[in-house]
Amino acid sequence: MRDKQFWIGSGIIIVFLLIYNIIGHPHFLTNRTVMFFAILLFSGTLIYYTRMAIMGEPIFLRDIPGLKAVEEAVGRSTEMGKQVLFVPGIMDMDQVETVAGVIVLGHVAKMTARYETPLNVPVSRAIVMKAGREACKESYLMEGRPDLFQDDMVHYLTDDQFAYAAGVNGIMVREQPAACLYMGKFFAESLILAETGNSIGAIQIAGTASQSQIPFFVTACDYTLIGEEFFAASAYLSQKPELLGGIKGQDVLKAIVVGTILFATILRFFHDMGWVSWDIMKFLTIQ
Repeated sequence: MRDKQFWIGSGIIIVFLLIYNIIGHPHFLTNRTVMFFAILLFSGTLIYYTRMAIMGEPIFLRDIPGLKAVEEAVGRSTEMGKQVLFVPGIMDMDQVETVAGVIVLGHVAKMTARYETPLNVPVSRAIVMKAGREACKESYLMEGRPDLFQDDMVHYLTDDQFAYAAGVNGIMVREQPAACLYMGKFFAESLILAETGNSIGAIQIAGTASQSQIPFFVTACDYTLIGEEFFAASAYLSQKPELLGGIKGQDVLKAIVVGTILFATILRFFHDMGWVSWDIMKFLTIQ
């Protein structure tokens, strides 16, 4: 009943705004009409699929090999009696890639708590250290193993880029972790870390949206989450309906945008050939 009232109310608001547009209300900018409808379309699509997922509608999410391999990597570390090394990048929490990395860290911490596997998380920012500790602590509590959590499993090294890389490399060489996970924002240190991890024979899984560093991770790591795969990791691992609905809504919007671009391209071609007399480009232009 509430869902029906919500959609009816939304429809009434849209009709009311359209009437304002028709009569030329001074507070409605007619040259922003396309932007107005785009915002309505984007918001409505995301809200619709999120609510459908929460209500139990099955959402298909394709398998991502790199994420499926995370549990395999933790299991391998458990069997070998070695630790899991998790590197959340070198940037602060103001970067969305760092936030995504900390979210993935929480899911990895659940696995290490479940299998009683040592976890080592060196960080290069104090705020990231605090956020990582809270994520790990919550995960260990949710798995019913708060006794295994220790504050120093997430520890600070240094803010300097290559000093941090050298510190992480030293941990790899000394501790010989069986699995190395790189999830976050990386720069020139990416290949240094990945090559060291490869030299010790660890299984390596990387995830980043840094386009310049993806080739290095693809070359040196066993699995790599490329771009949006990395941002979808939290939805894939947690299977929370609100996150799955958001991923589904974004995919539908991408399909709509691509379709609109193709449609407009074809219309422009017809217009340039003189087959269409109406200047559709003026209608589609957002000033």
